[in-house]
Amino acid sequence: MGNPNVGKSVIFSRLTGVDVISSNYPGTTVEYSEGRMKLAGGQAILIDAPGVYSLDPTSKAEEVTRRIVDEGADVIVNVVDATHLERNLNLTLQLLERGIPTVVALNLWDVATKQGIIIDVEALSRELGVPVVPTIAHSGQGILDLVMAIEAAEQPEYIEFTSSDQRWARIGEIAALTQRVTHRHPSLLENLEDLTIKPLTGIPVAILVLYLSFSLVIRIGELIIERVTDPLFAAYSNWAFDLVGRYTSGIAHDLLVGSSPGLLESFGLLTTGLYIPFGIVLPFLIPFYLLLGLLEDLGYLPRLSVLMDALFHRIGLHGASIMPCILGLGCSVPGVLAVRILDSPKQRYIAATLMTMAIPCASQNAMVFGILGPYGLRYIAIVYCTLFLVFIATGFILHRIIKEESPEIFMEIPPYRMPDRKSLLKKTFVRLRAFLNEAVPYIGVGMLAMNLFHITGFMDYMGMALRPVISGMLGLPSDAAATLIIGFLRKDVGIAMFAPLEMTPMQLAIASVMLAMYFPCVATLMVLLKELGPYDTIKSVSIRLIAALLVGTAMNLLLT
Repeated sequence: MGNPNVGKSVIFSRLTGVDVISSNYPGTTVEYSEGRMKLAGGQAILIDAPGVYSLDPTSKAEEVTRRIVDEGADVIVNVVDATHLERNLNLTLQLLERGIPTVVALNLWDVATKQGIIIDVEALSRELGVPVVPTIAHSGQGILDLVMAIEAAEQPEYIEFTSSDQRWARIGEIAALTQRVTHRHPSLLENLEDLTIKPLTGIPVAILVLYLSFSLVIRIGELIIERVTDPLFAAYSNWAFDLVGRYTSGIAHDLLVGSSPGLLESFGLLTTGLYIPFGIVLPFLIPFYLLLGLLEDLGYLPRLSVLMDALFHRIGLHGASIMPCILGLGCSVPGVLAVRILDSPKQRYIAATLMTMAIPCASQNAMVFGILGPYGLRYIAIVYCTLFLVFIATGFILHRIIKEESPEIFMEIPPYRMPDRKSLLKKTFVRLRAFLNEAVPYIGVGMLAMNLFHITGFMDYMGMALRPVISGMLGLPSDAAATLIIGFLRKDVGIAMFAPLEMTPMQLAIASVMLAMYFPCVATLMVLLKELGPYDTIKSVSIRLIAALLVGTAMNLLLT
């Protein structure tokens, strides 16, 4: 347990390894993680509770954390930020009042030392009456000592405070007795913190960071495809086509490898069905997740919140709304769940609608890079500039229509910290594995559906029925109708289905924007129903459909 941004989850990962279970606390939508660790010759269950500042509930996360404590823990590992000792001790003393065996992990010990903060660990342990272990989570320093302290943890001496003022007075006494701050010069990272949070310098830096990030993802993805996946799949597809041709024919042959050996044109389960996730999406997803994790661990993303605050206020939100948007770049489902950090129903509705409509998920981004990358950055820029304008324009309109209040929110901005390589690779691995486990079956279903649509003539029927919209208004081939239907199952699969249709780069750009806007994928739709309710979800989806048709038509008229 601990405050947000103290390295709690990194210590949890050190103690439990990669494989953990994440689930919602019963009766709530607040998520916690559960794993197993070796302890005293056996195994123990370790729970990573939501990060909170206090056990006096003012939010769902604090309510859940308090219930976890009250329902019985054998030992509490309280992770404390050594650079903000006084603020963190408020939660520590509240935990000690519960009388549960407690160990304090004094994390970010290296950062505190560099900042000139000297803490007498023995004195702090004596004042609190529990073991205190200095730790550096990202390097693993102190983790073994922490495990030994957990094994030997005992019930603390009884303490009780009659008021919060009395507790804070005691915190001041402890800090005065155990902590000394010395003069030092600002570090390079601290100077960068100032530069990247002030609008005059921060906005150009943000534009540069985003441009370099997207360029790097595209370059690395294209390099992996050119040097690794394309040569491998070229050899594999010829082998698979010959092997399946020996033992099957007719419909079975077409379903497995398609009617042509082309990797994108065949629609075969064993050719296109594997090439899309492993040969096209994965090469872009690897650098994307690595870069996202790097920006997360570095502490840059909260600074984007500050820089975006003024703009977001004009669309009824505030800077903290950037966090659901950033999560939406990975997957729309956690992005929708993250709108809970916003206080008013108006803000949650606007944020969920804009994020799911104008922010493609990671696998969808990878497919956009994959199909438009060969034509240059220009067409990729058209897609994302259009979606950005849609985000701003729709938010501005919704803010004017919905008359409810948009309250402020207070959010801590952590200092810059150098990311740990092992933790970054571990996080990237978990995200990639989750994507492949989820995406490959959906893509296989998409390939099967496309083949069946071709065989039964359903593709032609849908193309004829929707031709006035698909071809007339949007300027796309009539076969694109079926891909939009499949996009309801999974957006990246829908974009992948555009690749074999021999569309022009501009048509691919229009189709990519349409697929991002017109309808949420089925998983996101279910989460929207849960978070917004049926009525607001219907309104949100209706807005998307109207906006998608208007934007797609405008792009067709202006750009083709």
